Amino acid sequence: MGAKANLVNEPTKIITGIDSIVIRQYNGGITGGRTLDMTDFKEDVIKAGHLVIRTLDDDSKEYIYKPMPVQDGAYKDLPAKHEYVGVVVCSKPASEPLVGIMDDGRVNDKAMPYPFKDAVRTAVKTALPNLIFEHD
Repeated sequence: MGAKANLVNEPTKIITGIDSIVIRQYNGGITGGRTLDMTDFKEDVIKAGHLVIRTLDDDSKEYIYKPMPVQDGAYKDLPAKHEYVGVVVCSKPASEPLVGIMDDGRVNDKAMPYPFKDAVRTAVKTALPNLIFEHD
């Protein structure tokens, strides 16, 4: 079964000061967003621009969406049996990971929460050709 979240929560203050800098242009994404499986995610907030991946559950019936794993301040390689699906649109508390996921638009790669390794950048560009990573 996929990740679940409580939809009735008290308001929480998140500083989203650079979300609009990271997401330069939103053209499209996954309708309705997704709830992320935050297992092994160590931060308090999942920030705008964080890569999102997915894999099939054990029954191969539903996708499980997750934040891209990070190690030593950079994105790790894509885990086995996973695929890239987009980037987080707005910063959200890790305890309430109901996120919009953009798969078509422009992202400021210098303002993303973590840098790409060259191999990851190439793989993301191949998997998500409508996402353009640019900066000033």
